[in-house]
Amino acid sequence: MCGRYVLEIDTQGMLHSYAIGSDPGFDWSAVYSIAPRTKAPVVREHVDDEGEVQRTLELARWGFKPAWAKEKGPRPINARFETAHTNGMFRASFASSRAVVPVSGYYEWIEGAGGKQPYYVHPENTAPGEVLHAAGLTTAEQNDEGGWDVSFTIITREAKDAAGEVHDRMPAFLDEETMGEWLAPGKLEKDEREHLHGLLGAVSEKIAGSLITHPVDRAVNNVRTLDRKDSGLIAPVDLG
Repeated sequence: MCGRYVLEIDTQGMLHSYAIGSDPGFDWSAVYSIAPRTKAPVVREHVDDEGEVQRTLELARWGFKPAWAKEKGPRPINARFETAHTNGMFRASFASSRAVVPVSGYYEWIEGAGGKQPYYVHPENTAPGEVLHAAGLTTAEQNDEGGWDVSFTIITREAKDAAGEVHDRMPAFLDEETMGEWLAPGKLEKDEREHLHGLLGAVSEKIAGSLITHPVDRAVNNVRTLDRKDSGLIAPVDLG
């Protein structure tokens, strides 16, 4: 699964990377621990009043909460790739409310004699300003002020290569070529959902082969005491 991730790129970097021309209305700087129930940037597309497709960068809460869900109900942070396009909770969002979640890397843990050891999973070669494009699903609920609270989940799949060394699940990542098709607005019919599902499976498996992993300090384990802005959280450590 993906239960904590990193996003080093800032707002301007994301606007450039995703070719977004509109002001998102928020400032983001590097964060080295994004946890469930917190807000993080997502990229979405919609058709404006003039019929033009607009790509936006916005903050959404990590933990999928449809409007019909009970207030104390579950807030899934991950949706299984195998069933995301058919599952009752996620099917509608897969059809019409897909998103990209920018990710620099993510953490996974291995249980050992001394407790849980965190590992950082990330691309082997990344140019400055580059990020991974995690496939996400969004949903929105109207708030008391009349606005919309957007929440999201990250699609996960069977882990491959380096990611599979530390956990059996990993985020499903898109490449630049398929990202546009993933974000395209409009409701998909069943055959279109199946096509996009298959495309995501093939592309994400290919990207999985480009990832590497290394152990990091156990300070990562405690979200209450760590410094989210500390780049040292992703620094390699020697386990001896």
